Amino acid sequence: MNHLIRCVNCDAILFKTPFDQWPEYEFGPNSSPGSFRTIEKDDYQDFLRNHQGHRLEELTIIDDSFVSEKPYIEPVKVSYFKATNGSESFVIKKYRKNIANPLEYKLIYGDFHLKCLSIEVLSEEIKKQLLAECPGLSEEKAESFIRICQDIPKVVDIKNLEKVPEESSHPLEIYYQMDDVTGAHLLRRCRNAFQGKEYLDIEDFINRHRDNSVLLFKAIHKIEIAEVSKPKKEIRPLAIPVESKKILKKR
Repeated sequence: MNHLIRCVNCDAILFKTPFDQWPEYEFGPNSSPGSFRTIEKDDYQDFLRNHQGHRLEELTIIDDSFVSEKPYIEPVKVSYFKATNGSESFVIKKYRKNIANPLEYKLIYGDFHLKCLSIEVLSEEIKKQLLAECPGLSEEKAESFIRICQDIPKVVDIKNLEKVPEESSHPLEIYYQMDDVTGAHLLRRCRNAFQGKEYLDIEDFINRHRDNSVLLFKAIHKIEIAEVSKPKKEIRPLAIPVESKKILKKR
């Protein structure tokens, strides 16, 4: 089982996992195949030794607080999430400098939020889907519809939109459903640009895809961290035996 441990005295962070005791293998520059040196490791016991006499507490990771500047599958990146000891909340920075280095964690006092930089529509996906479903529609008319769609984000308030449940492959790209007011605005714009069967085809297309398909809005965000100074508190020393496996929580 995983545990996020904080040293209250110096704010060092350890993410304790079942892999903490996995050994490392060191290969020399002139080693023959199969020749290596085994280095035994125990990150948790090392942490206890380094912080002996300090007060330790376990932090709880706040659900759905993870965010990163790079895609989820990227192994070398800086990520942030929030954690709490029950009375205070912290930002935890998670990072590694290169693929060969272990993950490191840093506690930050303060908070972070995502700032929306732009909202866009999926223009290429819209055009491809529209021409496939409406073969009688000319490419010129399809381009006209896309231009109307591209104008819609200018009048959208993202706070009124609902996120789609599926996660994007990038933490800073969030998809939103079109709300009823925005849908009505789009239909009104199309009614002035299309006539007869063309409008009926466009109307059907909008109603089919506005909730969870090509007519979703994609919002691009950036991470903004509001860091504050560490509060001054008197910390009563607490001796913890190095051999102990128990995580002491702050009283």
